[in-house]
Amino acid sequence: MAEKFSGKVALVTGAGSGIGSAIASALAEEGAKVVVSDIAIAGGQETVGKIGDAGGEATFVRADVGDAAEVEALVAKTVETYGRLDCAVNNAGIDGDVSRITECSLENWDRVLTANLTGVFLCMKSEISQMLKQGSGAIVNIASTQGVVGTPGSCPYVASKHGVVGLTKSVALQYATDGIRINAMCPGNTRTPLLDQIEESQPEIYEQLLAGTPVGRLAQPSEIAAAVLWLCSDAASFCTGHAMLVDGGYTAQ
Repeated sequence: MAEKFSGKVALVTGAGSGIGSAIASALAEEGAKVVVSDIAIAGGQETVGKIGDAGGEATFVRADVGDAAEVEALVAKTVETYGRLDCAVNNAGIDGDVSRITECSLENWDRVLTANLTGVFLCMKSEISQMLKQGSGAIVNIASTQGVVGTPGSCPYVASKHGVVGLTKSVALQYATDGIRINAMCPGNTRTPLLDQIEESQPEIYEQLLAGTPVGRLAQPSEIAAAVLWLCSDAASFCTGHAMLVDGGYTAQ
């Protein structure tokens, strides 16, 4: 069977672990040349190593998505290395501190919004500039179920992810006739290293997360990656400005 992304070049931010690493690996498995980016050098290099061991092609570029100059350099390096940019998955982000708004510091607010929302804004600016030169491209911004519903835990995180969904819709409309498709992916609770830590250190919270998911389990990163790959693929050619929920029924309740 032909590889869906043969001849394509993909960029994945926050690809040093968890969902981002799974997405990068899945793209490489389907034939894409992948630029793996993260602020965590060891994690990014580990993802590149896994891809190489599986017979894929990838390179690591460290970048802080909240820094405009570093983002521009990241996209420039992608094009310098592989000649073009066909797919971009803007996955980098942080959780931030959990608190009520009255206890939420301005520092925490700024840190979360910079990483989760400004980072997507800066990445899209540079990615779309390159895609316009090519006349085509697909972008997937990783939001969250908390981008479409509210939760009481972390107002900066919820605000940032709602912002990602709104930004995705607005920019998708701006470039709908330019051959560039832009969608958002909203994962539910997913089995990542962070969730593993919660299960071990705070089992009561883990059980709450599990109980709140109608299918009775958490998502595997590979399941989120599969949905992202569909949005990046030609099979989704008529899909733009969409916020896709992959959440085990969580938001259907």
